[in-house]
Amino acid sequence: MLTEGGNAFEPPKEDIKMKRSIFTALAVAAVLSCTACGSTEVGTAEPPAVTASGTKEQATTTAANDTVSAEPSTEIAQTTTDESIAAVSDTAVTSEALPAGGGEAEPVTTQPQTQAQTRSRDTAPSPGDADYAPAPVQYDIPGITYIQGTLIANKSYSLPADFNPGLDSTCENQFYKLQNDAAQQGLNIWFASGFRSYDYQAQIYNNYVARDGQALADTYSARPGYSEHQSGLAIDVNQIDDSFIGTPEAVWLENHCHEYGFILRYPRGKESITGYQYESWHIRYVGTDLSYAVHDSGLTLEEYFGIDSSYKE
Repeated sequence: MLTEGGNAFEPPKEDIKMKRSIFTALAVAAVLSCTACGSTEVGTAEPPAVTASGTKEQATTTAANDTVSAEPSTEIAQTTTDESIAAVSDTAVTSEALPAGGGEAEPVTTQPQTQAQTRSRDTAPSPGDADYAPAPVQYDIPGITYIQGTLIANKSYSLPADFNPGLDSTCENQFYKLQNDAAQQGLNIWFASGFRSYDYQAQIYNNYVARDGQALADTYSARPGYSEHQSGLAIDVNQIDDSFIGTPEAVWLENHCHEYGFILRYPRGKESITGYQYESWHIRYVGTDLSYAVHDSGLTLEEYFGIDSSYKE
């Protein structure tokens, strides 16, 4: 700065100190700005990781620059992963080891299998199979004879005159299954006769005796009280006479009725054992547990249980 005389003028020392302070402040600000470029600003860090237990990882605070570290502990994350894998593995093993319906694990639900998936018709079905036929209901009535859980009505074992159960519902349902399956084979099997009361059987028997005599009538008709039809477990199909013998329906019935819980009650060649002539049309319901066993044995019901069939007088 020049004075009025034209000589140089030196600035005061206070001005020099002020300028130095300003330069220093600017330099410090520049350094701090550069340092901040390499750090994470508060509030912009990624959210803390969440562990398998649902708690958040604690963020690490750096005292030097007052910023938050966004990276969770590697050791904690690895431990959480290992525990999660172990938990899944344990659950899989537990579910596989527990039986269905046991413990706390939910039972595995499967679709019911079809007959073709479970077994062939050459083997007896088990309870729960689609083609399993249960044994008929049992009655706690005096005068009825059961042998190994099977009701017996033949010339040796009679039924009370007032026993009127009607046709057993399971027997009826199984017959219609039999009828439907036969129809699938092009066969026509129909229901001809089922339950008969004591009085109705008496009328039938007496008519035969009047026509053919008692000795002959006893070979093909039961006396009242001794007929399987009164049990509600016997069914006659189609023509109730010898014209049914040898028909495709009769052959199929003899070979397959056991698959529905029936047995051919009076087979050919067993007349002296059953007490009746061969009846290709007469089937008796016993359930598949017994029908398969009797059919496979080739025995009559009398032979199978070791009993006889003959009138006492």
